[in-house]
Amino acid sequence: MPVLYEDAAIIVVDKPHFLATMPRGMWYRQTALMRLRERYDDPRITPAHRLDRATAGVLVFVRDPAARGAYQTMFQERRVVKTYECAAPLAIPARPATGTVSRLAPPRPFPLERRSRIVKTRGVLQARETRGAVNAETRIERAQRLGHAADGTPIARYVLTPRTGKTHQLRVHMNALGLPIVGDDLYPRVEERAWDDFGRPLELVARRLEFTDPLNGQTRVFTSRVPLPQG
Repeated sequence: MPVLYEDAAIIVVDKPHFLATMPRGMWYRQTALMRLRERYDDPRITPAHRLDRATAGVLVFVRDPAARGAYQTMFQERRVVKTYECAAPLAIPARPATGTVSRLAPPRPFPLERRSRIVKTRGVLQARETRGAVNAETRIERAQRLGHAADGTPIARYVLTPRTGKTHQLRVHMNALGLPIVGDDLYPRVEERAWDDFGRPLELVARRLEFTDPLNGQTRVFTSRVPLPQG
């Protein structure tokens, strides 16, 4: 788990696929949080935000307890610009049953803005889109072609900029467009996999974080080096 940056207040790491942010269920020692606490021999280290176990990329931890509130609040108030990349089918986006899809450079299909209402029920693996007030927004741009998935489907790299942070938002929005992320074991359908099956990662990376440091006002930009497996 490479360290991208550290100072007296924070540690920024490049989290790999299949590593949870913090202990949950069967995952305890093999989590990003516990690895960092062991590496630095510091039990005060705390995540400023989270990434799903399946998602790789830039992850910020706070090492100074006095700074914890400032960094966690910054993420909670969405004062961080997050950019993700994923591999997904090279196709024209479908029209979802709910929410809206707005082309930002018509007649081109991309970039587009996907807006919908996402609901996640505790104990249910999948989040779902429902009718109602919008609570999830994502800007989606298609970049270069990457080749083919294992099943022969042509795939491309997509750049995703979420404006909100609902659970599984990027996976749900891409799936609703008929463009499920390569390697996704939850969308469009739940796939049963062994806990130690690391052969088919979700091809989603938290590529870039940018924010104004709440302690000193400096602009911070961190970029993940984790490649898309098909990239």
